[in-house]
Amino acid sequence: MVIDLDRCTGCTACAVACRVENNVPVAGPDESARGRQIHWMDMLATTTGEYPDCRRRVVPTPCNHCDDPACIKVCPVGATYRNDEGIVAQIWARCIGCRYCTVACPYGRRYFNWTAPAWTPAAAQQLNPDVATRPAGVVEKCTFCHHRIRAARAHARRDGRRLADADVRRLPACAASCPTGAITFGDLDDPDSAVARLARSPRATRLLEELGTEPKVYYLREERWTE
Repeated sequence: MVIDLDRCTGCTACAVACRVENNVPVAGPDESARGRQIHWMDMLATTTGEYPDCRRRVVPTPCNHCDDPACIKVCPVGATYRNDEGIVAQIWARCIGCRYCTVACPYGRRYFNWTAPAWTPAAAQQLNPDVATRPAGVVEKCTFCHHRIRAARAHARRDGRRLADADVRRLPACAASCPTGAITFGDLDDPDSAVARLARSPRATRLLEELGTEPKVYYLREERWTE
């Protein structure tokens, strides 16, 4: 995934779409006050400059789906793993809630369900049947909307063709909802894909890449604010 910070307006549409698409529960005021919110797509707030010449911005931050993820190394039951597509996935039914992965993730992108999710009758009718809800006592995180990837692959197979870059470029809910097209998704192993070309940009950078986790979310640094 590549996120162009020049295009991002901080509207949070990606975070809202992610929550709706993946049945991410709302913590409520009491649980939020205790730091128990769950955000598969969060907005990292940063401030540059000094008052009064300062600027605040927000940076979309999903799971980085690292090639060398610390979370997998510490999971004692194999509940989190890296699938054949390079997505760091999780088997929620296998998770024992030890939260080792939560501590190990340097990006803070894993969340523990302290309570069972509760839905109002109206909200329950809007749950996405393609994504299982998670019970209390397990850790959850962004999956790059892998259920959408499976569906897209099935549709391509039905049509007798391979999955194309155009099929997945705006496939995750966050990318599909972004009004400025700031989020691009695809196959980094395909040098001709849009996401691979963007990742080769001189503006491309990754969060905490000095840790050696090899994150697969790239950010394009802002140019419009550069003097």
